[in-house]
Amino acid sequence: MKKSYVGKLTSMLLACAMLFTLCVGSVVAEEATVVITDVNGEVTVPVNPERVISLDNRTYETLSDWGIKLVAAPKGVMPAASPYVADESVLDIGNHREPNLEIIAAADPQLVIIGQRFAGHADAIRELVPNAVVIDLNFDVSEEAEAPGENLVNGLKNSTLALGMIFDKNEEAAKLIADFDQAIADVSAAYNGTDTVMSLVVSGGNIGFSAPRSGRVWGPMYEVFGWTPALDLSDATSDHQGDDVSVEAIAQSNPEWIFVLDRDAATSSADGAVSAKDVIDGAPALANTTAITSGHVVYAPADTYTNESIQTYLELFSDLAAALAE
Repeated sequence: MKKSYVGKLTSMLLACAMLFTLCVGSVVAEEATVVITDVNGEVTVPVNPERVISLDNRTYETLSDWGIKLVAAPKGVMPAASPYVADESVLDIGNHREPNLEIIAAADPQLVIIGQRFAGHADAIRELVPNAVVIDLNFDVSEEAEAPGENLVNGLKNSTLALGMIFDKNEEAAKLIADFDQAIADVSAAYNGTDTVMSLVVSGGNIGFSAPRSGRVWGPMYEVFGWTPALDLSDATSDHQGDDVSVEAIAQSNPEWIFVLDRDAATSSADGAVSAKDVIDGAPALANTTAITSGHVVYAPADTYTNESIQTYLELFSDLAAALAE
């Protein structure tokens, strides 16, 4: 009887242990994924994936600051100072125009983050890595968008929130978003509501007109901050090098503020490259504009063109608020 009782007790304990293991395993499985929202809707993503590829310039500084390891990235269109560029263990996919997508397959990722320049390759990438989760954090700030300013603000915040959920950095993400909201409020408070603004892109020594409301960096900010454009064209585009408008036309608009993106500062390492400041300072037609004579010129951070992270905008907004408040 005693031996039979012990046997039954052992069987009961084993059954309970198996049940407990199944329950715990179920809980762990549920906690190992999170649902985020990308441009295509809800996506279930593993938490803290070990093999990550990012193709989105808006994510690199955030991921680097959080200590996230990448297995591959497009180094040619990344900030030169990014730790991922110097890390030889991070495979180089190349730029978005001629990417080596086979490297993505070879890297065997659990997660691929798409956005911005690589958005057009999304379907091809999904076919290459059917077992990986592919998320697209892109958002529309083109001239086709109904509200590019709103899209910029919400896009950066939503992307940061999604990354925080995926990499278990929710507190860090919340802090970035709170700082971002405050930075927007600071710029809005510093702008007097009437001064005219001219936004420019300097590329290859040429001055391009960065149209209000849409496009990279400056355009959506007119909507966000209610800036009054010094020049508004009906046929303006969101071209990344700016529109071909004569420097004389820009000067005739006599802006009270000039905001400049130095495209080459982020992409060129060639000796003798002319900085945007030198180009602006060396343009006789602009010399007598109110912005120049008043010292009202603000340059975006040097790496902005390849580093459009929420951190870059925090730095830029801080510079704008300080300048506008003077």
